Amino acid sequence: MTYDLLIIGGGINGTAIARDAAGRRWKTLLVERDDLAGHTSSSSSKLIHGGVRYLEYYEFGLVRKALKEREVMLKSAPHIIWPMRFVFPHNNQVRPFWMIRAGLFLYDLIGGRRTLKGTRSLAKSDPRYKSPFSDPQTKGLVYSDCWVDDARLVALNARDAADRGAEIATRTALTAAKRDGDGWSATLSDGRTVSARAMVNATGPWVADLLEETIGVPHASKVRLVRGSHIIVRRLYIGDHGYILQLPDRRIVFALPYLGKYTLIGTTDFAVDEPGDDGVSTEEIDYLCRSANLYFAIQISPDDVVSSYGGVRSLYDDGAEDSAEVTRDYVLEIDDGGSDGAAPLLSVFGGKITTARALAEDANGQLSVMAGLGGKAWTREAHLPGGELGIGFDDFLEQIEARYHFLEWEHAQRLARAYGSLLPEILGDATSMADLGEHFGAGLTEREIRYLIDREWAQTAEDILWRRSKLGLLMSEEEQARLTTYMRETIEGAEA
Repeated sequence: MTYDLLIIGGGINGTAIARDAAGRRWKTLLVERDDLAGHTSSSSSKLIHGGVRYLEYYEFGLVRKALKEREVMLKSAPHIIWPMRFVFPHNNQVRPFWMIRAGLFLYDLIGGRRTLKGTRSLAKSDPRYKSPFSDPQTKGLVYSDCWVDDARLVALNARDAADRGAEIATRTALTAAKRDGDGWSATLSDGRTVSARAMVNATGPWVADLLEETIGVPHASKVRLVRGSHIIVRRLYIGDHGYILQLPDRRIVFALPYLGKYTLIGTTDFAVDEPGDDGVSTEEIDYLCRSANLYFAIQISPDDVVSSYGGVRSLYDDGAEDSAEVTRDYVLEIDDGGSDGAAPLLSVFGGKITTARALAEDANGQLSVMAGLGGKAWTREAHLPGGELGIGFDDFLEQIEARYHFLEWEHAQRLARAYGSLLPEILGDATSMADLGEHFGAGLTEREIRYLIDREWAQTAEDILWRRSKLGLLMSEEEQARLTTYMRETIEGAEA
């Protein structure tokens, strides 16, 4: 089988590139050795943001690009991306107040803010913002960014790519590849040998390993592997806003509302040696607990952590001494085999979830010229699947509640957030919970599971519990075990 583009890696960058390529009518194959968003792309801080702290390192170009993308992404997927207000409490021992105020107003200015509320001072009349603090006299500022369901963003990019003709092959690894004439010949773990006019290495933390060990291609760019870890604790405050906390070591930690019952705290910047070093250390858990305790009245310890996760980020190594100072911008390195007309290989170093769409547009713009593929950029004004609500999300949710009156409010909201305008494809003409099949707990039903298997490449209980949804935190061990059995029986039955 011959393809225009072969993409290795099913994280946010790989799926965004596949989506863009399929929309250009390139015959596209994406292979991912595990599950979509199986690693770093499901282990983020769940934010679409410019990165306030990057201003301190004079990364104005990156912040501006990310803030402009924030507007694009919010418009494209208003079901899984939504505005969030952030409280930035002041700590004069870390940074003077004037610096924080100037930085946040600059943040509004350079991003060309059009949709989100602007920055303002934290007022005495803000009890819901100030009441969680151990010091009620704390002053600060309030600004805007966006929340995103990171793993669902990956799944929706893949879904859109497939709807436009791309082939998405999960649990499929690239085992070898070499240039063959004016294309690439690639061997896959499913037994196939395929050809492609161009190839993309979007393997995140494994970007250098793939080049050196699997393909045998030299590269100039270097990668810095940094683990970002998060902890989840019982809710520290009530509200749909987040906090950005300044620490004595000048780092920044977020505290975010999570699943209605929890607070998500992160992230760290812990240098690691191997791409698979994603286990959260006791040192990181202690650090994040201490960070929260500097500000919040409710004090926590490692015993209060109900869950944690770590993701290894592949940062472009710009030579910065401190991991926190390493750029979060991306670098696209193209190898042409040293001769004109040879099949190109594009490798992605660095990047962040916010700029994945722009990265894909940039990558395919370069490949279209080098591989003679043609096609035009198109994703800036396009919705992701489920994003065509036509009305505001709250009005859309009201319509869903009216049509499917048997759903409890929390259940209806979760489904509307996860699937947006695609939700009627799942619920169909159901008039009761019984019509949705077996209930596995936390609102997860057989009909939703079938959809995730048929349309979103879910093959295991873990795929559903920790990536397509985050319901693993809300379901008992018995409920999870029943889902595991159901998934195994369903997948094995389909393969028989």
